[in-house]
Amino acid sequence: MTGKRRREQKRITDLARGKPCQIRLVGICNRNDETTAPCHFRMPCFGGIGFIPGPLFVAWGCSNCHAWVDSHHDAETQLAFAHGVLRTQAELIAEGIIQW
Repeated sequence: MTGKRRREQKRITDLARGKPCQIRLVGICNRNDETTAPCHFRMPCFGGIGFIPGPLFVAWGCSNCHAWVDSHHDAETQLAFAHGVLRTQAELIAEGIIQW
């Protein structure tokens, strides 16, 4: 990972701290903003072993949702995760981090 890429990932991690979970899995989400971290949505060609997807493929997730999406890959979980990515992108646009 290049220095620029590391700085970008750190910025995204720092932005996630204290934010509400955007994945919001029913019955899983702990709604504890103190545990929020960036969750990287992985798809073929956009991530893999040793390769973290870019900041457009990130959802802010509580520790429970993060653990769940990392270990469950069924369609319902992936859809909730994708919705979380879109909600996170909307927040990043609103904060001026992503230019629209």
